[in-house]
Amino acid sequence: MTDTDGRVAPSSAVPRLRLVIARLYRQLAQASGDDLNLTYAQLSALARTQEHGPLRIGELAAHEQVAAPSLTRTMGPLIAAGLVTKHPDPSDGRSWLVSITPAGGDLLGRIRRERSELLARRIARLEPDRLDALLAALPVLEQLLTEPESEPAPEPVPESGQEQEQEQGPEPAPGSAPGAEAQAAPRGKKAHTPESG
Repeated sequence: MTDTDGRVAPSSAVPRLRLVIARLYRQLAQASGDDLNLTYAQLSALARTQEHGPLRIGELAAHEQVAAPSLTRTMGPLIAAGLVTKHPDPSDGRSWLVSITPAGGDLLGRIRRERSELLARRIARLEPDRLDALLAALPVLEQLLTEPESEPAPEPVPESGQEQEQEQGPEPAPGSAPGAEAQAAPRGKKAHTPESG
């Protein structure tokens, strides 16, 4: 991890950042649930449909960066559950459009609300200086979301006199259901994609 001057972060910073993001997401996912046990991929597709719809399956697949046949399988349970509707494209009778339904919008709204409430409770307990530090870090975290991967990242620099921090516990593979960082949620329910949240 480097800054704009090419400086490399200490070796402990990269795993710490990755783990705190993964574990915070896991807690957010566990704070929200749905009775349909939707997967990470299904909730991500639902959120994209709300953001960009109505749109064709191929267009949605491009947004999700998956193959259209795979997305068609993902969308099937959403359509069957009444969260998404499928209807002919008026500009091309051979194509279909998908749109989120009021029930789908309500589900996403509830998930986002429950996650926001958890974060708000945590933030409310921060000391003023910690709150200021968190707010100052938000633009940097937002930049990490859009930072291009044009070349391999340099190896982190070990901190002087310190061993690289040992990671705690397994970290699920990205894209695994029910969530990229969570394998189980309370009451046997599956976790949800970030935005969904």
